[in-house]
Amino acid sequence: MATPNYGYEKRQRELAKKQKKEEKARQKAARKTGDGPHPGDEPQDGADATGTANGEGGSAD
Repeated sequence: MATPNYGYEKRQRELAKKQKKEEKARQKAARKTGDGPHPGDEPQDGADATGTANGEGGSAD
């Protein structure tokens, strides 16, 4: 049986953490300048979270 490569796993976790940190920094910069999407914003086209607009949707009977 092969031994686990803990160094590789640690590096992958570090890279994921770095990527997440950079994404947060980009979002923060975008909020500061007034550009880009803001977390928690409502959809701009009037659609809800399910992708249906103005309460319409469901099944087409």
